[in-house]
Amino acid sequence: MTRVLETTDLVAGYIPGVSILNGANTYVEEGELVGIIGPNGAGKSTLLKAIFGMVNVFSGTVTLGGQDITNLKADKLVSRGVGFVPQTENVFQALTIQENLQMGCYQAPQRMDERVEFVVTLFPELKKRLKQRAGSMSGGERQMVAMSRALMMDPQVLLLDEPSAGLSPIRQDETFVNVARINAAGVSVMIVEQNASRCLQICDRGYVLDQGRDSYMGTGRDLLNDPKVIQLYLGTLGADRVDGEDEATPAPATGIAPTV
Repeated sequence: MTRVLETTDLVAGYIPGVSILNGANTYVEEGELVGIIGPNGAGKSTLLKAIFGMVNVFSGTVTLGGQDITNLKADKLVSRGVGFVPQTENVFQALTIQENLQMGCYQAPQRMDERVEFVVTLFPELKKRLKQRAGSMSGGERQMVAMSRALMMDPQVLLLDEPSAGLSPIRQDETFVNVARINAAGVSVMIVEQNASRCLQICDRGYVLDQGRDSYMGTGRDLLNDPKVIQLYLGTLGADRVDGEDEATPAPATGIAPTV
């Protein structure tokens, strides 16, 4: 399969001489949903920001479809097919949903109608609410708007930074369903998540990042059942899932039933 996105020996950080990433190697193949998990401070969010040109890459490379995009600025990356949804402040709260989508399509306004049709097909609940102000929506609904806005430029790969953070359990489940729905529509996805067990259920593959390096890599199911990963990163929830093998089976990309 074609590797849409790849990081090779990536060393990056916020301050010159102080590295958060210390040789991270990851990739996303066409159509894949790839999860990045690991302890706090492991460099998970830094990885996405380094890919998206928001953190300085000191060495190593980022490639998109085989072309070097290392340290390109965000606007250039968007035009080349990289979408990014940050964890916080990811919608314009004073603007309507429609205006947020327009902001997402500012580089290609001629595609506005086409792309709005695409996102409301993915998220039908938005169709009748396009005039609603984004700030009046719940956190989970705003996350849906943020993902929709990032899809407006028809990205090859979508980077999601902890989309379930701060949401209620029900809204978290809805968010994971939405991520899988986006992937099922043909968008490659790299998702960083603290909710490691739920993330691995929907992922094709996952990486465990620790101290800025990729410590483990495997299918979502394999990582969910790996004793070392369970002990170090998943805790008792992971152990429970090993005992109940059916629970550890990743949900399909379409028709995911929320966990209860």
